[in-house]
Amino acid sequence: MNKIAGFLFLWAGSGLFFSSSAQLCSGSLGDPVVNITFGNSTDVSGFTAPGYSFTNNLCPNDGYYTIVTSSSGCFGNTWHSVPEDHTGAGAFMLVNASNAPGDFFVSTVAGLCPNTTYEFSCWVLNILSRAGGGIMPNITFRIETLSGAILGSYNSGDIPQTPVPLWKQYGLYFTTTTGTTNVVIRLTNNAPGGIGNDLALDDITFRPCGPTLNSFITTGNNNNIDVCISEQIVYNFDAALSPGFLLPAFQWQLSSDSGITWKDIAGANSKQYIRQPTTAGQYFYRLTVAESGNAGIADCRIASNVLSINVHPSPVVNAGPDRIVINGGQTTLVGSATGENIIYYWSPSDYLSSDTVFNPVSAPDRDMYYTLKATSSYGCQNEDYVNVKVVAGIFVPTAFTPNNDGKNDSWRIPYLDPFFNAVVIVYNRYGQKIYNASGAAVNWDGTLNGDPQPSGIYVYLIRFQNGLPDMKGTILLTR
Repeated sequence: MNKIAGFLFLWAGSGLFFSSSAQLCSGSLGDPVVNITFGNSTDVSGFTAPGYSFTNNLCPNDGYYTIVTSSSGCFGNTWHSVPEDHTGAGAFMLVNASNAPGDFFVSTVAGLCPNTTYEFSCWVLNILSRAGGGIMPNITFRIETLSGAILGSYNSGDIPQTPVPLWKQYGLYFTTTTGTTNVVIRLTNNAPGGIGNDLALDDITFRPCGPTLNSFITTGNNNNIDVCISEQIVYNFDAALSPGFLLPAFQWQLSSDSGITWKDIAGANSKQYIRQPTTAGQYFYRLTVAESGNAGIADCRIASNVLSINVHPSPVVNAGPDRIVINGGQTTLVGSATGENIIYYWSPSDYLSSDTVFNPVSAPDRDMYYTLKATSSYGCQNEDYVNVKVVAGIFVPTAFTPNNDGKNDSWRIPYLDPFFNAVVIVYNRYGQKIYNASGAAVNWDGTLNGDPQPSGIYVYLIRFQNGLPDMKGTILLTR
């Protein structure tokens, strides 16, 4: 959430920031109230730099600034070549400042929580690479009330040149007073202009700061758990909070998008939380804490470390349809399985051409039940079964009674496996084709285009595509 009410750049010297341990929060932080990252391109919308001019020149001259994702070869390589921003995933501001010392960043932040400690920080890089020469930036960070009263101040001292580009973090922390909801961030460059004092600036953040807050899973000794969905248990969460809050208010949160967004868990308002089994997915949890009067405002809370529980699904396994084998013949199983880096096999391996392929050939001399078993890289298991029945031959019923009495209402050929890829045709006494099935189960209800056919004798023809001899005979349809 960006709560910048004003954004004023008054650059002095030639640059931006550097890094040091500074007066940064030693406890736990909350989510940024202000988060200026300069985007991931040369987009300069959303802020202004009065007294300075934006340029598309990747090596800005005095009095100019630019937004870049990298910088190289500037001013005869007297500036560092910077291949990426502080995080490696966006842009940063590069400034060649004017000569007079003074404020180079002034911003009003609104909507803060009273009686809450905040950390202000930013990442700075001395862009000058000239060895042993050049003016070193020197920055004072201040947080003020709207009337000018100083709530916190920190001076960086001289920011030294480094042999390679080095981002470092500077900042300070302070506590708002009762009734204070708006503050002014002021960064002042104390160094004069000239050769040097050239800076790069990135990731300006403003975050709640509080006591140290550590969350943990009491069930076991691991705060990052991988578990199969079928092996889930109830997990107990707890936390340790160092002194600092007068009356802390707790709220557990859940993220289902790897910590990008967080949602309060309804009713989870104590230091302990009991997590029940869930569907498959990756779940992130953290505990947030604020003074009780600010509990409902997310920008007032600090947050613990993140706990993760990754619930892995069982593999999806399908051993395929049951098969019929005429004695002395063979069939092909049609298995499949998907999951997280699975391994699979058939059991038993008797009469199979292979037990480690999805479609093995089976040539049994007796009925067989095969199990296709799959295991994921996380140990999650599943299985499915297929029956291979061995028969002496194909029996074709010679009569049926489609009178809707629930008995023998359809003409079916029970052992005609679709794998045989047979074509079955039924003709009436005039040679008209009444029924046709190709590579499918036979199930004729005695009709043609929905019209019931008369009682009488019908002729069937079965043509096989797998080398078996054709079969021909008659059917008695009785109504």
